[in-house]
Amino acid sequence: MANYTAADVKKLRELTGVGMMDCKKALDEADGNVDKAVEALRIKGQKGVAKREGRSAENGAVVSLIADDNTSGVIVELKCETDFVAKGEKFQAVANALAAHVAATKPADLEALLASEIEAGKTVQAYVDEANALLGEKIVLDRFAQFEGAYVSAYMHRTMPDLPPQIGVLVELDKADADLAKGVAQHIAAFAPKYLTREDVPAEVVESERRVAEETTRAEGKPEAALPKIVEGRVNAFFKDATLLGQPYALDAKKSVEQVLKEAGVSLKRFSRIKVGI
Repeated sequence: MANYTAADVKKLRELTGVGMMDCKKALDEADGNVDKAVEALRIKGQKGVAKREGRSAENGAVVSLIADDNTSGVIVELKCETDFVAKGEKFQAVANALAAHVAATKPADLEALLASEIEAGKTVQAYVDEANALLGEKIVLDRFAQFEGAYVSAYMHRTMPDLPPQIGVLVELDKADADLAKGVAQHIAAFAPKYLTREDVPAEVVESERRVAEETTRAEGKPEAALPKIVEGRVNAFFKDATLLGQPYALDAKKSVEQVLKEAGVSLKRFSRIKVGI
């Protein structure tokens, strides 16, 4: 039997994020040498990358990076298969490195991000594949957001205390207001608005909602003369629910988010909400 200690197993787990039994097996095969065990696990992991492509990655983390002067910021979602890997230091270090890379390089889109070099001679895609191999799970990077403006802030929400943030919100205001930025971002995290304003809702979505409202109203047997008013009311209710500015503010339900922003003399330029796996 190879000569190694429980401390060696612990160290190997910390270095690779691999399960205990796999670490023990690797140490057995490496005759107790931790460095050789790390290398063996990496090689074994690379062989398994293709096999993991068909697996589902619905766990993970959202990480953020905000400039010291709050003029720019990013949020990045990195997904994995299990919450065990998601809460590991290695996985979170990869996610944070990707966020730092996005902040530094400002890629135009996901394709540009994956093709960019995060290390000398290594693309982001290769970096993610390496994490895939090292951690022994399917690792996916497919969403990020980046803002630059007068004031950018982020709010990160944990759905479970022992897991990294599962929801990330990035907001851009036209002027600095840290408390309001935090409050609105928390509201967005909780109520998940799809659009900022009515004008942002695609015409085909509005038409679909109007058609459903009309058909539903007719099916309920409402008087023909009352149809336009009822349908319009239901469409307005959709706008109130789907748009951030139309929603009742989480911290003061008597006011809409739009009213709260106006009273503070602040304009919210845009927002992005990412929830792991959704």
